[in-house]
Amino acid sequence: MRQRVVLKWGGGLITEKGQLKTVREEVLNDLAQQIEQVMEEDIDVILVHGAGSFGHLKAKQYRLAEGHVEGATFDGPLTQDEAVTDVRNDMLALNEHVLNALTRLDISAVSLAPHQWARNTGPSFEGDLSLFRDAPKGIVVVTHGDVVDCDEPKRFGILSGDDLVVRLATELPGVNRLVFAMGGVEGVLSQPPGVSSEAYLIERLTENMFFEGEHAVEMDVTGGIGLKVNRGFLVHKQGIEVLLVSGEHAQRVTQACLGQQVRGTKLAS
Repeated sequence: MRQRVVLKWGGGLITEKGQLKTVREEVLNDLAQQIEQVMEEDIDVILVHGAGSFGHLKAKQYRLAEGHVEGATFDGPLTQDEAVTDVRNDMLALNEHVLNALTRLDISAVSLAPHQWARNTGPSFEGDLSLFRDAPKGIVVVTHGDVVDCDEPKRFGILSGDDLVVRLATELPGVNRLVFAMGGVEGVLSQPPGVSSEAYLIERLTENMFFEGEHAVEMDVTGGIGLKVNRGFLVHKQGIEVLLVSGEHAQRVTQACLGQQVRGTKLAS
């Protein structure tokens, strides 16, 4: 059976959080090179990326995670429906940057925007995963967090990349590893970075262990590190290795994807 790894690039890793719709080009190019290295080992990559400054700010402003809010007013010129269209287009723009980073290295890649194939939110979203399963060997299939249609009365909502990876990792054949590549941290920390001098990297994280991650509440609409850990354990319980590593240190994503020893956090029973 062909080997696959599901890789999640955090939005805060590939974009500048404080600058609207700004890509971290050097980081993106390095991450693409690491995918190339993984594929040289005959492992296919399913790539999911977050939104960062391309999606979260406007989604927060217009309360898109809540779905349609009847009679609500917003600090901005758009209606919620107009904001849905804008965020989808912004995510397509970010996705184009991702695809360009891959194709510059002659990596064959295809993108599947969730608003075109998925419906409803959370890990039980509806969608045809055969689009990923049947992709030809050697092609990176890319998807991302998005605003998707939902059943009434919600109408629309945010389908997080962290929910996408649960289904992709557990339902596609040949996946034995899920890797979260993050910005700003080396894995899961006991305390938020910069808050406590006692903060340290948790190298093996079990469900009953305490940690307190940093969550950018002014921007993030999908739950931050807590959601990643929660969804990671859903995958871990299916016998799939789950690692959370820095995407800003050379070779760590490659090492994690190949199952090599790497500095970061590994989920454990």
